[in-house]
Amino acid sequence: MRFLSRRLVMPSDLNYAGSLFGGRALEWIDEESAIYAICQLETNCLVTKHIGAISFESPAMQGDIVEFGLETQSVGRTSITVTCLVRNKATKKTICLADDIVFVKLDPETREPAPHGKTLEGLKAQTERELRSLNLYPSES
Repeated sequence: MRFLSRRLVMPSDLNYAGSLFGGRALEWIDEESAIYAICQLETNCLVTKHIGAISFESPAMQGDIVEFGLETQSVGRTSITVTCLVRNKATKKTICLADDIVFVKLDPETREPAPHGKTLEGLKAQTERELRSLNLYPSES
């Protein structure tokens, strides 16, 4: 799982109990997952079709920095399914896990599902190339 984004929990993000409001966390999950899917499929004409199991594990408090880990579960002909893990940056404690988030590529004209031409294997290779270009792997000597 790659942790690609962070957010600061602000006063406007809190619920009545003074912790991160679940609805705000879900908004962030949908947005971060969509950005991830857009980058994976190299198209911004995607819609959220489904969000499966969501498990809230621990609270995030005002001032906490939360980070979003994203991973591709599967790739269909017109869809991509991802998992999003939200955790506390400092403690690494899981705040929330959203599993089985499905995005579907749409044809911009008809708004009907359209093939994206990607495979899970191809996306893994694409990620490897991106990581190598960022010099995140130790050099081979």
